[in-house]
Amino acid sequence: MSQTTGEGRILHFVIDDDFNNQRIDHALARLSDMSRSRIQKLIAEGCVDNVSNVSARVQSGEVYKLRVPPAKELNLTAEDIPLDILYEDEHLLVVNKPAGMVVHPGAGHFDGTLVHALLHHCPELPGINGVERPGIIHRLDKDTSGSMVVAKSETAHLQLVEMFSRHEIDRQYLAWCRGSPSWQHQRIELSIGRHPRNRQKMHVLERGRHAITDAQVEQRYDGFSRLRLTLHTGRTHQIRVHLSHIGLPIIGDHVYGRRFRAGKHVPEPAAGAINAMPRQALHAEVLGFAHPVTGAFLRCIAPWPEDLKKLSKALEVSYA
Repeated sequence: MSQTTGEGRILHFVIDDDFNNQRIDHALARLSDMSRSRIQKLIAEGCVDNVSNVSARVQSGEVYKLRVPPAKELNLTAEDIPLDILYEDEHLLVVNKPAGMVVHPGAGHFDGTLVHALLHHCPELPGINGVERPGIIHRLDKDTSGSMVVAKSETAHLQLVEMFSRHEIDRQYLAWCRGSPSWQHQRIELSIGRHPRNRQKMHVLERGRHAITDAQVEQRYDGFSRLRLTLHTGRTHQIRVHLSHIGLPIIGDHVYGRRFRAGKHVPEPAAGAINAMPRQALHAEVLGFAHPVTGAFLRCIAPWPEDLKKLSKALEVSYA
């Protein structure tokens, strides 16, 4: 349950059996729309009643009150960066993010982000969801292209966050992969967490966060394939980790698929296109949801970028 006051958002959580004896930062992160680091910061600032230790354990039936202070005034500089807008009204917009663009400012990325572009396009964009992430509901990796929804009002933001948490958003991706599975459709249900040795990577872990991806083969090429992926959860790097784990790493993904160079066994022009792919061949094509204010159903389709068009055409010509 949540309410908004002059002091920010007030959230109430009841701990159920699934979170019994877990760390409070982990439990509240799972129960809310916030990251674990954000919860830890709020606990340190005294925003969780009677809790000062982020590693404290929670028990079934306990009730916690969390205060989320209003966002501070934005101090980012708007930048005139062109946006490919798929839909827009007074409450939200859906953009087709290009590969290579970071969603929000962070370490090493202080300008040129999607947020900087949004602030130029929507000068009135409120500072919801923190100073550096106004209107951002979800994110795409820097080198993943495709559709993203951005809230332009507090009402739209709160509703969209809840819709994402309830998995009411239709999110369909396309991935061009190494390998051709024996199946036509498969549900991949593997928990994901931080890699035990490389904290910059995610990994399939038995005690990780529950993650579900539906995969369907759209096109087969000899030794390669194009898959349509539907997300039922939104874990970090979920598709990339799931596909790599089942032996179908995404072309161009050097983090989860290791470096691959098409050799003489791969005909031209496929070999050239694969070796020239500068990023993971992953595109968030479809974003469908009920409008958080009007209730009308929106289905936005992000056109394929040129690099994926070239890759797809090269594969089709080579394996016709």
